Amino acid sequence: MAEPHVTALYRYPVKGLSAEKLDRVALKAGGTMPWDRAFAVENGTADFDPAAPKYFPKTKFLMLMKDERLATLDTQFDDDSGVLTIMRDGKQVARGDITTRIGRQLIEHFLASYMKDELRGPPRMVTVAGDTGPGFSFSDVPMPVLSLINLDSVRDLERVTGQPVDPMRFRGNVYVEGLPAWSELEWENRTFSLGGLKVKGVLRTQRCAATNVNPRTAERDMNLPQALKLGYGHMDMGIYCEILEDGDLAAGDVLTPPA
Repeated sequence: MAEPHVTALYRYPVKGLSAEKLDRVALKAGGTMPWDRAFAVENGTADFDPAAPKYFPKTKFLMLMKDERLATLDTQFDDDSGVLTIMRDGKQVARGDITTRIGRQLIEHFLASYMKDELRGPPRMVTVAGDTGPGFSFSDVPMPVLSLINLDSVRDLERVTGQPVDPMRFRGNVYVEGLPAWSELEWENRTFSLGGLKVKGVLRTQRCAATNVNPRTAERDMNLPQALKLGYGHMDMGIYCEILEDGDLAAGDVLTPPA
């Protein structure tokens, strides 16, 4: 087996929308991947208060678990300008500086039409981002974390399902390989290293129906929570990790498992 290492890094600037691959990233203790889930779209409500941000369950927002049509959109976010560009079938369909209210309204206008069948009311894009960067992450869990996926576990799940499983279904931040399948699930409350970055496993990642959506076709073509439950007796894939110290992380960095 190859030495454990990081194979890829991703962020998801807008909750429920497409991934962006990164080669290298600077991380802060107690933080998340920069700009990861820094924006979300409330589905027909206006409860989130940027002046007093707090955790809400993902059901409040547009999300892949219920709104698979989101997977037909490709997005690009520019850190410097704050501009989000939305593409569909290779054509630009919306664009705006989503660190500003007027820019978010441009995106809302598009989503109001494109997602009209899924909406419970007017869409509202929310954030705490400003000139100094993101100030809140709309993660599926209330604490700031990195989501780590072991590709060897994904490959073992393919053995159970009898068909390919795209690792991007799990929307992780850090993808690793060279580990025994499922070993990462034993890392809760244990410290390990990703390159020179020290992190601690805090919570196994329980999977929902969002993983059933094919990120390439937007079709619900698998039942992965069921496959996990039947094959392993749990519905977990990956682990959430707390960043313990400031540091850089890059694809190719060695992973040193807990002692």
